[in-house]
Amino acid sequence: MMSDEPIRLAAFEKLRRLQQSYGKALPWEVIKKGFDYNGEKFLFASQAEGIFKPRQMDQIISIKTVVPREGRKIWYLDQNTNDKSTNYQENGFTYSFKGINPNNKQNQLLFTAMLEKTPIIYFIGISPAHYEPIYPSYINNWNANGLTCQVITSSIINDISITDAKEIIMNDNFGWRNVRCRLFQTKFRERVIDAYGRRCAMTNLPELQLVDAAHIVAVRDDEKSMYSISNGICMSKIHHAAFDSLLIGIDPDYQIHVADAILDMSDGPMLEHGIKALHGKKIRLPIRQECWPDRDKLAVKFDEFLKGL
Repeated sequence: MMSDEPIRLAAFEKLRRLQQSYGKALPWEVIKKGFDYNGEKFLFASQAEGIFKPRQMDQIISIKTVVPREGRKIWYLDQNTNDKSTNYQENGFTYSFKGINPNNKQNQLLFTAMLEKTPIIYFIGISPAHYEPIYPSYINNWNANGLTCQVITSSIINDISITDAKEIIMNDNFGWRNVRCRLFQTKFRERVIDAYGRRCAMTNLPELQLVDAAHIVAVRDDEKSMYSISNGICMSKIHHAAFDSLLIGIDPDYQIHVADAILDMSDGPMLEHGIKALHGKKIRLPIRQECWPDRDKLAVKFDEFLKGL
């Protein structure tokens, strides 16, 4: 059997390239295709199992946490003010064992990964069938009685060998906060764009790589604030930038206003049809009223827009 480390590095590099194309959250349809190393196909993860070891490797390559969609239940409302799929600790995640026997085969793979300081991928469920891969991650703090372990990770993954990374991660609370904040942002984006039917509220643009979840007002570093769909609007990237720069405003009645500085410009069809033509129109609202933008938050943001005129 070949050495695991170059395979892991190939997996990390493939994920990096995929995220450049698809964004932080990857669809399962992309993940399940796996990656190639030395002319051979490897899988990142298993759809059926949360703890996964490819047949060609000595140790596990990934663990996974899912966000299920139960029948017709709206998943993003159920998880709007808390995150039931991911348990955060002070400097890592809590990961539950498979079943109630810490000595079963799958859980012992986790235990071995902890003993060997094995760098793995943690596929964290962001929305149904969408995952953000966090890597390199490490198993820590084995709790056989509680049937859990800790997963530690960091935003520092460049310019260090994966065998040295764990010691850095253990003492990298700032990096861990960055990872946690990034996950909040990714989950917020998925909730908002799903609420808006995965289309821009201003232009109806459906291309996911070109839309963002724009915060109406700045958020605090807590889950309730981060995940509030009513503090977000799905916008294309150019309109998001214009909204943040106060070149576009949205009043509490959901009407779009374009700044005079833009209205006075004449610079081709993109400006005319892409931005200026929005002036006086209303945004397209989510089907569910509880997901509509908060009027009070819009009033605060719109007041900033008016002051900039």
